[in-house]
Amino acid sequence: MIVTFKSRAHADILMFGDIAVSLLKLMGHSGTVPGALQAGDIPEALDHLKKALAINETVVADASDPVEEEESGERTINLLHRALPLIELLTASVTAKCDVMWDQ
Repeated sequence: MIVTFKSRAHADILMFGDIAVSLLKLMGHSGTVPGALQAGDIPEALDHLKKALAINETVVADASDPVEEEESGERTINLLHRALPLIELLTASVTAKCDVMWDQ
């Protein structure tokens, strides 16, 4: 599943479903797709997301290296770097005072 985040203040963001649902839950949302946040609720959701990412154990201590090498030899992108486009979209939506929607 691919989730598309939409806002009039920013270009659409496409994200893999499992990552999108994880980020929605970190924002304090139920994680349901489709869904929406009204403009007045976005600052709180953005704050929850940033705080959760800061303390989330899955975030690499050295955020300057967005790519990690797993024991199996596979390269993975940490959650903080996956969240950056969504954080930009939410921030732009706060500035423009517009809603954010997402769907499959």
